[in-house]
Amino acid sequence: MLKGIIRGNVVSTRKQESLVGSKFMEVQIIENGNLTDKYIIAIDSVGAGIGETVLITVGSPARLALSNKCAPADAVIVGIVD
Repeated sequence: MLKGIIRGNVVSTRKQESLVGSKFMEVQIIENGNLTDKYIIAIDSVGAGIGETVLITVGSPARLALSNKCAPADAVIVGIVD
């Protein structure tokens, strides 16, 4: 699992059918409590917004966090850090 801060959203006018309605977010990764220069695009499953610190699950298990378990997802936002 990764931790990061949402820096923006990604708009896609065309996407794979199982991803229609999904919100894509650009997340800056945090490692050892420090911001890095690494970014990842993740599907939002919790309603997170820009500036929020989030938890991201990655890899093939990420799609299990989505309602459509067959969606081609490699990174999904699964939590908002309080």
